[in-house]
Amino acid sequence: MSSLQRRRGVKAKVWKTKEHVDSRGNKVLVADPAGPVEVRCALIPQRSARAEVPGQMQINITRMIVSADLSDVTLWSRVEALGTQWDIVTPPAYHHGNRKTRHWAIDIRERPS
Repeated sequence: MSSLQRRRGVKAKVWKTKEHVDSRGNKVLVADPAGPVEVRCALIPQRSARAEVPGQMQINITRMIVSADLSDVTLWSRVEALGTQWDIVTPPAYHHGNRKTRHWAIDIRERPS
């Protein structure tokens, strides 16, 4: 079981982080090219700044709360939620509690369109 907020939350797709060897033989971290994992999450708006004049960028940051069994998510992972693409801006923070309430909190920033 998970908390009610996450169980009835929003569906999101998460691309986990994989290690990839580039053409020069360097090991780099990338979003998994094999595809995303679908999760249910709670989204909590954190802060936003709307573009006032042309050329400014809109900043939209949201905290995503997912179950504790999600692994391999780092700053190189990607998220698709609410029909838009998001980047992870802070390392996921693990919150330990009883079995029903433990979770990961991940701050995500909306990608500019």
